[in-house]
Amino acid sequence: MDLASLLGLIICFVMVIFGIVYSETGIDFSKIESFLDTPSALITFGGAFCCVLMMNSVKDFVGGLKSISLIFKTPKLDPVEIIKRIIELSNVARKEGLLSLEEAAADIDDDFLKKGILLIVDGTDPELVRAIMETELSSVEGRHKAKIKFWQDLASMGPAWGMIGTLIGLINMLKDLNDPSSIGPSMAVALLTTLYGSMLANWIATPTATKMETNSGAEMLLKEIMIEGLLSIQAGENPRVIEEKLKSFLAPKDRPVEDADDGGM
Repeated sequence: MDLASLLGLIICFVMVIFGIVYSETGIDFSKIESFLDTPSALITFGGAFCCVLMMNSVKDFVGGLKSISLIFKTPKLDPVEIIKRIIELSNVARKEGLLSLEEAAADIDDDFLKKGILLIVDGTDPELVRAIMETELSSVEGRHKAKIKFWQDLASMGPAWGMIGTLIGLINMLKDLNDPSSIGPSMAVALLTTLYGSMLANWIATPTATKMETNSGAEMLLKEIMIEGLLSIQAGENPRVIEEKLKSFLAPKDRPVEDADDGGM
């Protein structure tokens, strides 16, 4: 569970509720009723989600909605561990040959890395290995971008439909200025749709898209490390050279620290 996503979502909601109910005289939860309006919700959320539905197929729309669960999962992305694993594989290949990697691949859980190892074991040309792996990398990145775009589109539609609701409320208010009792409800629709649209965009949609984009970038980096490491193994490079090459993908603070025993000899 990614606690940052969960805590951020909950604390933002709590802060908004606190801002609504707080006053100098104390906490008044009855104020919440003033911020609940069915027509405003229908205009904003209904309009925003239906527009996003128009941009996608039904299958992609449902998949986009379900993808919000991804931000609550902690991705298993440890580049340091992957680099260590690749170095282990390079040592095996250097001592026992590339064919010995087939047995080592059985203990690897990552399908992308395992696929690359099996391509090498089969004697595939290095340029073809790179082409196949980069094609799969692009395919994965394309699927990620589709999910990210879903939430980016929703983030743009929320405020837009909030503004439409505001215009509807103002028009209704101006048409019935002779009836003072209608001014309050019309203004409520006008203002609440803007609030709902802003919350949809800035509380849910934009943070979701940004978190997914961050996770996607980390995964792409990890797969690029795998590709470079596998091709280096296939080329028969020294494990030490491979390690230095792969460490260059990481920021200095994220690079693995060598054991003290290694540096003293």
